[in-house]
Amino acid sequence: MKKKKATAATTPATPKKVRVKLPRTASGKKADPERLATAEEEAREGTRERTEEGHRMAGRHPPSIERRGRQAGATRKIDDSIRSYTPVTEDEKLLQQPSSPADFTRTDPWRVLRIMGEFIEGFDTLASVERGVTIFGSARTSPEDPMYKAAEEVARLLAEAGFAIITGAGPGIMEAANKGAHIGGGRSIGCNIELPFEQGANPYVDTLVNFRYFFVRKTMFIKYSSAFIIFPGGFGTLDELFEAITLIQTGKIYQFPVILFGRHYWAGLLRWLQSRVLAERKISPGDIDLMILTDDPVEAAQAVINALEPQQSHAKARAGGV
Repeated sequence: MKKKKATAATTPATPKKVRVKLPRTASGKKADPERLATAEEEAREGTRERTEEGHRMAGRHPPSIERRGRQAGATRKIDDSIRSYTPVTEDEKLLQQPSSPADFTRTDPWRVLRIMGEFIEGFDTLASVERGVTIFGSARTSPEDPMYKAAEEVARLLAEAGFAIITGAGPGIMEAANKGAHIGGGRSIGCNIELPFEQGANPYVDTLVNFRYFFVRKTMFIKYSSAFIIFPGGFGTLDELFEAITLIQTGKIYQFPVILFGRHYWAGLLRWLQSRVLAERKISPGDIDLMILTDDPVEAAQAVINALEPQQSHAKARAGGV
């Protein structure tokens, strides 16, 4: 018996090869895993370089190359019970997916206890801060930069008006703000964060709190501040800007000035927000007015001072309703 010849209808079609087009990064490069891994590495290295350059421009050796002699008093103890290997930070370990069973001191429930302890330490150290202002900006800002001088002046004016100045404790704009607080006779607070490299605190901080977790540190900035003053900076600065705006927008904080210092620097961002985000109704017209724009240290300080009474009145009203 002869076998039937396969016809076109019965012959399985050979699947066509489909060329998958890779998306591109913002700079136009192919967004393959290798490119993204390289970008992440370059971003981390760039963060380290900017921080170290900020110290150098202020005339100091970066902490990573600073030679330290024997010091009297307490020494820094590294808690190896929750560390795998350096330079893995606590944030990284918390956010990564578990890969294998581990002893309790390396698990998320244990880290929750460490997070609670970090909150308690922050609250305990900063509990006496009644009027604080957090100043953000780039670590890579030279003492000769006009923005450094402006941040120093804003902080001085606010310190003289009775406000505590809070920063991320690093060089650049943060150092300028802590220096201004020191000159103005006010409290100078630094909230440092653990990074894969040692970043160190600037010499003008008189109250230093060290954090392992970004979200704990961010809580302290908001909780103990009555305003944010945002100087030119990078992703970290933008993160704090948009978080504050979101908290105002959702009714979590009230009469909280968010001051963008440096009209020229912020102009492009504001144009985009208005022409694209607002025009497509992703935000409301009032959202744009949540940000105050200035080039004048006196204006920036006055905006903070003017908001204090409405903030206090609102807080009393809310407390009375509890």
